[in-house]
Amino acid sequence: MKITHDKKSRGRPAKSGRDTAQTKAALINSGVEHFTEFGFASSGLDKILKKVSVPKGSFYYYFANKEDFGLAVISHYDGYFSRKLAIHLNNETLSAEQRLLSFVEDAKSGIEKYQYRRGCLVGNLEQEVSVLPPSHRDKLSQVMQGWQRKVASNIKLINSTTSQQESESLAEFFWIGWEGAVSRCKLVKSIQPIDLFIGHFLQLIRK
Repeated sequence: MKITHDKKSRGRPAKSGRDTAQTKAALINSGVEHFTEFGFASSGLDKILKKVSVPKGSFYYYFANKEDFGLAVISHYDGYFSRKLAIHLNNETLSAEQRLLSFVEDAKSGIEKYQYRRGCLVGNLEQEVSVLPPSHRDKLSQVMQGWQRKVASNIKLINSTTSQQESESLAEFFWIGWEGAVSRCKLVKSIQPIDLFIGHFLQLIRK
């Protein structure tokens, strides 16, 4: 049963010098960083709160519970990642194929920047979906469908002979393969799995 806290029982705001919106944003950012590296189900809140100097008793002033916090973290990551996709896939100074490759190179740089400790938050959470709240499963599915639509549009630009149904199917395949490649990068501490995947994927959609 989901535990909630009514307004009378919720904690007090943290005395951090930030306003409520800033503190809530800091908590979400800390959650993104922590869950991207360590996952959601096995993570407590202590390290997340400590990083932004928020007492545990104040957490419930900003979020009803950990499930509510997780949904906010997923939504925030989706907004960040969707903007990243748009920057690359809507760049009309590049060919359609170069746009996808631009996104790939950006992602590879991020993986190397964090020394292969972090992957994709959505991909990480998909791997532990059996122990996540049902609301997280629904949210992750919604997020992934949005990303797939963006890549499907790019595939149509790369190969105009691809039907809408084919482009949507290939976009789903892209994200299945992409998340697997990113996870493998963390294992082998190399971006080679991404290079291998994207090379074969581009060969597939050029046909």
